[in-house]
Amino acid sequence: MTITKRFAGLVAAAAILSTFVHPAAAEPLPYPVDVVTLVTHSSPGGGSDVFLRDMARYLREIIDADFVVENVSGGSGANAMAHMAQAATDGSVLYATTPTYIFTSLMSDLSANYQNLEPVVNVFYDPAVIYTRADAPFQSLADVIAHAKDNRSAWGAANPGSLERISLEDLKKKAGVDAAIVTSEGGGETMINVLNGTLDIAIGEVQELRSQLEAKQIRILAVATEERLPALPDVATIKEGGIDLVIRKFRGLAGPKGMSPEAIAVWEKAIPLLLEDPEYKAAYGASNLIGSFIPHAEYMPFMETFATEQKTFLTEAGVIQ
Repeated sequence: MTITKRFAGLVAAAAILSTFVHPAAAEPLPYPVDVVTLVTHSSPGGGSDVFLRDMARYLREIIDADFVVENVSGGSGANAMAHMAQAATDGSVLYATTPTYIFTSLMSDLSANYQNLEPVVNVFYDPAVIYTRADAPFQSLADVIAHAKDNRSAWGAANPGSLERISLEDLKKKAGVDAAIVTSEGGGETMINVLNGTLDIAIGEVQELRSQLEAKQIRILAVATEERLPALPDVATIKEGGIDLVIRKFRGLAGPKGMSPEAIAVWEKAIPLLLEDPEYKAAYGASNLIGSFIPHAEYMPFMETFATEQKTFLTEAGVIQ
């Protein structure tokens, strides 16, 4: 079974599961430690940073602990993984998982990689979008591609070893253009370079673009999903533009290898409750996030399967040997 089909099945199962859980716990769940640090490789304002900070506000009502977010940027996740590999296993430190930490592990020789971390639970599936600044001359992805065929064009993605960067490389190959792919250490920096005109377009998630969308500073040109997003019904998919490209990005949590089973069990109880919290559900729904709970026992093989499939893809594409 491919990771795409497996992920789709897990999303469906999560939707069914959500009908059997109560929206909120009567009392916060007891936790082994008082303070939990949520680590991300993303810079402030990036997708994982926003994910963790938004989630932390609601977790305090579900888990009896205080939550702080720490940005350990650098090396497209390499520094964060090295940091996590040395962290205590008592549940006091967790890392925001995205495909980036798999790609960085596969594409670099690291002191610590994804195998030094223990996947705990998945939380979301996060649709990706292609966007540009509001005053750019592009009204569609087709306009961007037509421009890139005859002019120098730069496209942006957060982190060199990210799913977004690999996806843009795939997009330009399928579109037959030679656009420069420019990476940064987070979605916030990429956004700045779109707004100042350094980049024609970039790829990101709706949640990290929310404030700029509300301020009408950017325009979304295409969504990288199988179907149009309910919140963006007028925005076409990349596939509708004639390019067969769909991006599936997961967001979850991992701890250091050997993380406390007691702590993991609390997260497995907490995330379904969190996803059904009415206020949080409205907030993440507005960001087009899709609740996709995957428990620990399934998240570990999910990651191994994803890593294996991406290693095959990167090898066939000549990115790695």
